[in-house]
Amino acid sequence: MPAVVLVVARAYPKEVLEKFENLVEKIALMLKEKGLTLMRWEPIDIAFGYKALDLYVIMPEEQEGGTDILEEALRGIEEIDNVDIVYITRLST
Repeated sequence: MPAVVLVVARAYPKEVLEKFENLVEKIALMLKEKGLTLMRWEPIDIAFGYKALDLYVIMPEEQEGGTDILEEALRGIEEIDNVDIVYITRLST
């Protein structure tokens, strides 16, 4: 079984959002199309009511280009302004 990595990506919405469910659904579907799996998500307080979204994504360790496919996919979503990779770890198989 090939090894996988857990990537925590922080997505910054273009606007202040109170509820993230619709955006998360859109993200999960788009990631699934790319062969990635959204395992978990959580809003993160940034400042003055603005929240970012931490996305816990499982992807193949041998993914060509590393996290580029994830970052490009997230930036391609209309509601997302920017993306940072917060953490990467290999999960044992």
